[in-house]
Amino acid sequence: MTSYAVVIPTLLRDSLADCLAALAAAHGPRPDEIVLVDDRSDPDPAPDAAAHALTVLGDLRDRTTTVVTGGGRGPAAARNTGLRAVTAPWAVFLVDDVQVGPYWCAQLVRDLEEAPPDTAGVQGVISVPLPGGRRPTDWERGTAGLARARWTTADMAYRTEALEQVGGFDERFPRAFREDADLALRLLDAGWRIRRGHRLTRHPVRPASRWASVRQQRGNADDALMRRLHGPDWWDKAVAPRGRIRRHAVITAAGAAACVLAAAGHRRAATACAAGWAAGTAELARARIVPGPRTRDEVTTVVATSVVIPPAATWYRLAGAWRHRNAPAWREVAR
Repeated sequence: MTSYAVVIPTLLRDSLADCLAALAAAHGPRPDEIVLVDDRSDPDPAPDAAAHALTVLGDLRDRTTTVVTGGGRGPAAARNTGLRAVTAPWAVFLVDDVQVGPYWCAQLVRDLEEAPPDTAGVQGVISVPLPGGRRPTDWERGTAGLARARWTTADMAYRTEALEQVGGFDERFPRAFREDADLALRLLDAGWRIRRGHRLTRHPVRPASRWASVRQQRGNADDALMRRLHGPDWWDKAVAPRGRIRRHAVITAAGAAACVLAAAGHRRAATACAAGWAAGTAELARARIVPGPRTRDEVTTVVATSVVIPPAATWYRLAGAWRHRNAPAWREVAR
């Protein structure tokens, strides 16, 4: 029987208890180890939160569970921390807001046993429940994209041997964004294969603030790192959508030019640039509003954030390109 460990980085959100309860209830061979990585930057507040969440594991808690501290350095570093505590040949990474299916343990073991020796990883099947009776919001549609994403660590099993060969997750990725694609590309480049399994995991849409889509633009800095590590064609290698960064840059440039020209007294040119900025911003807002529920709250949120997203995305992309300007390509490091 294939043995495995489960590694869950967490900020001790309320969803952790549901994640662990689903794991405890799943039928099939139990994990040899469960490693919970407390990745809060300051673990002093609510010190009993982890212990409270672990009570749902029942008899699994005392037999297999380890809690380690990640230090608040992000999910990539937290997974590496958890990996160092694993002795099983397979490490299965989950995020703390998923709920594995009722037969997940049995399906997982079958996935791992069917993996050929040259297979480094087996990805789970992610489902994102969306509300019935209305169209999903912009945030809900974004979360639903996880169901189509490749190599997502929402539910991803890796051979510990393969992870050790390529050095684990790259800790320069501080967010839950692109660190999974980077690792997969390095494994593929090293000659390993990655396949999709059959086990089922549910990823509910968690609540988010009105400005969540603006904060997500920080991921453009990670895209800059991906370009440095894997080349300008990394989008194709990772089968990742290119996004709208070029349009964001044009909209931002038009808005900045309008301000500069207006200050210099060139009203006609400033008006033309302002019209370009307004048209680009309106097109972005429309593209996000049309597929959604079009409620007053949703429209207000999308319009407000559509004004802020282009300059935020452009800023983070430029900042990331500067920060990682000397990062060597992965193949250079591999040599």
